[in-house]
Amino acid sequence: MTLWVILTSFVLILATGASIGVALGLSSAIVLYAVLDMPLIVVVQRMFTSVDSFSFMAVPFFMLAGAFMSDGGVTRRIVDFSMALVGALAGGLALVVAVAGMFFAALSGSSAATTAAIGASMIDEMERRGYPRSFAAAVVASGGTVGIVIPPSITMVVYGSIANTSIADLFIAGFAPGILMGVSMCVVSWVISKRNGYQGEGHFSVMRILRSFRECFWALMMPVIILGGIYTGIFTPTEAAAVAAVYGALVGFFIYRELTLAHLPKTLLSAAYNTTMIMFVVGAANLFGWILTNAQVPHMLAQSFATLTDSPIVFLMLVNVLLLFIGTLINASAAVVILTPILLPVATGMGIDPMFFGVLMVVNLAIGCITPPVGLDLFVVASITGLSIDKVTAKVMPYLIMLLVDLVLLTYFPSIITFLPDLLR
Repeated sequence: MTLWVILTSFVLILATGASIGVALGLSSAIVLYAVLDMPLIVVVQRMFTSVDSFSFMAVPFFMLAGAFMSDGGVTRRIVDFSMALVGALAGGLALVVAVAGMFFAALSGSSAATTAAIGASMIDEMERRGYPRSFAAAVVASGGTVGIVIPPSITMVVYGSIANTSIADLFIAGFAPGILMGVSMCVVSWVISKRNGYQGEGHFSVMRILRSFRECFWALMMPVIILGGIYTGIFTPTEAAAVAAVYGALVGFFIYRELTLAHLPKTLLSAAYNTTMIMFVVGAANLFGWILTNAQVPHMLAQSFATLTDSPIVFLMLVNVLLLFIGTLINASAAVVILTPILLPVATGMGIDPMFFGVLMVVNLAIGCITPPVGLDLFVVASITGLSIDKVTAKVMPYLIMLLVDLVLLTYFPSIITFLPDLLR
């Protein structure tokens, strides 16, 4: 009874156009009040308790660091550096988007933020250089998927907090799959560009690379400081997030000098808004997941998987299908909060490494961001370009297919994810 009521009410509320956080919270409240006969104060208590964690303090700090970097002139410098690296190749601007997406992912921790930042500066420029607007939108949406895979990733912070898994190990493990995804996007863009005659921009020059790297150096140092500090034990992931925020402010104000006191309220408000949205979704998702747990959903699912298969590979492929579908419907952080307590016990029971499983979950949910019909990044680029979702989706399909190939590789060869953390332990 509980399961059917909460799922039905969730779908109906979501169908009205309500945000994912509101749909999760309201459907949970309906079940608590109408089915379980519990006071509604439980809604507030559970939501607050779920985010009342030292680890979750990393979220606002990483958001603030990303906002400082984005408003402080970093995006332009990253694009210039990416242009120097790959701009001369066929389809140069399309490749620049993928490379810049990887660099910006190491600053933002969010796929939507990466897509929006790169899209705002690159889509119009690509169209001016002769690329179809729909193709430019697809390139940007696909490039943004690495935003929650390459560290620091807010979704990985959420998973680590829920699963009691080392956030530092998750961050290190995210590098290889994130780079694999980014390089794959470059390959697809190059093939499409060669086929359609899209030319490169300028000539390859080592001096140009060195000049643009010098301009970009202080921005690229942020992930080095974060991961270096975490892995050497100088600070925890949460403390690293605070250091990143301070570092982002120093770079924006005193090195690039594109952040000003006049811009500061807008930057702080943007970070606060994004943090509030994420934390509200996480709190509501935790409440939703708590009700599912009390309804014995994890136990029933574990029994179902046990009857279907005892093979870890088959289990992971089934999980991939589930997560790809879920990723098109709800926020990645919310999906992690809801599904981790359900799926992780089954995975560990089959001998699957929780760190590997967490990164695979994040990769799945990242791909879900460009999976039709309702992938988040598709809507971001549609709002930037004014194009319909259908037009963007048609052009994004080659990238989606390539990312699915990457997903299969990561599933069958877990060492791609685990070799860096194992090497550094």
